[in-house]
Amino acid sequence: MLPHPISLSSAPPATAPVDIAHVIDEAPMGRYQRRVLFLTAFSVVIDGIDSQLLGIAIPVMMAEWLVSRTAFAPVLAAGFVGMMVGGAIAGLVGDRLGRRIALIGSVLTFGIATVSASLVDGLIALGMFRFVVGIGLQGASPNAATLVSEYAPLRNRAFAITLTIVCVPAGAMLAGLIAIPVLPLLGWRVLFAVGGVIPLVVGILLVRFLPESPRYLVQRPARWPELSRILRQIDPRIRADGPFIDSAEAPIRQGSVAALFARGLSLDTCALWSAFFFCLLAVYSGFNWLPSMLTQAGLGSIANTGITAYNLGGVVGAIFGAVAIKRFGSRLTMVTIAALASAIALGMRSMTLSPLAPALPILVMLALIGSLINAVQVTMYALGAHIYPTIARSTGIGVASSVGRVGAILSTYAGAWALESGGSSAFFTLVAAAMLAVMLSLAAVRRHIPGTVGLTAASL
Repeated sequence: MLPHPISLSSAPPATAPVDIAHVIDEAPMGRYQRRVLFLTAFSVVIDGIDSQLLGIAIPVMMAEWLVSRTAFAPVLAAGFVGMMVGGAIAGLVGDRLGRRIALIGSVLTFGIATVSASLVDGLIALGMFRFVVGIGLQGASPNAATLVSEYAPLRNRAFAITLTIVCVPAGAMLAGLIAIPVLPLLGWRVLFAVGGVIPLVVGILLVRFLPESPRYLVQRPARWPELSRILRQIDPRIRADGPFIDSAEAPIRQGSVAALFARGLSLDTCALWSAFFFCLLAVYSGFNWLPSMLTQAGLGSIANTGITAYNLGGVVGAIFGAVAIKRFGSRLTMVTIAALASAIALGMRSMTLSPLAPALPILVMLALIGSLINAVQVTMYALGAHIYPTIARSTGIGVASSVGRVGAILSTYAGAWALESGGSSAFFTLVAAAMLAVMLSLAAVRRHIPGTVGLTAASL
């Protein structure tokens, strides 16, 4: 007699997978996610500090080493070449080995190199160490943005990324505040040493307390126990055994540069690269040359205050931009801010810079232009995180910001040339042209972040 067939209905039911997209997007922004945001933001603050140190120190180093301003252009360029290399490498490392490893490695790299730079006695050695500093600096921001984007709920994501990346100008502002008492009393070497020790301390804290991205872990079943522990910190009801899926992500197979052009991403990738290029040309023209421009005009007493005002404006502008993006979407917000930055830079060409000029209007205008330029630059990280899927997110943001460093490299020569040939008028003309190009590039992006009211990216 043949055995009775087993009914399909009597088979044990398959375990339904846990959708981490649902877990992350439906949960409130709890203590665990806020801790991740704080740790990543802290790493970006020190990124901003180290980014600004050389620009602040150049006037003092010119006097000590008896060299011209243009002699520092190759040194600044070496740092930006390092950033190009670091952004691309750290983006690929972040997508393949993890955001946590890439971020910690970047922080420790620029910390060690900045301490080493405090010991040099010439431009060649300084340029070599600034190259290594650049590798570390540019590795930090893309992976910090990616890590935050993969912990924050969708409704808070753009704002959380902006709060993280806004720490770059916040750190640069802090560098200016530190330099006001330290530079005259203790010199640039102590300033560099302090700027290098802080990242080393922060790197140790990140090793101890920073978790890996859940959206990175869900693609690696061998690490699902680690993912389970993280998700239960977000929602204690999550079961420990999985399986896990991420329904929000498209199935792109490989985190590589080629993936940035897959599934109709080509136009957005090229437009984002262009926006990063021209925006970083404008941003780093200010970072690197504003103190020298003010010193050249006989306003050396407010040079550090001027760069601090520029970066403080950037912090305020970026936060305002994030709030506006949440409400109106990124297309309307970012294109408008870029257009305003270009228009105001044109208006600043006639600003009088001389020892007799009142300081307050100059500082106010520097804060205003800094708020607009940095608002665009910071929110572009949120836009990049929105454009690319998880498997290519660190690579996408990292490569875009590396392309932007070509603009930063150009700023080291273009800014110096503008100041030598036409002073502040030529300098602000350069900034205005760069921000006009940013506006056109952002207008070409198709996958903008939608807003919550009528004027969204989809409706424009």
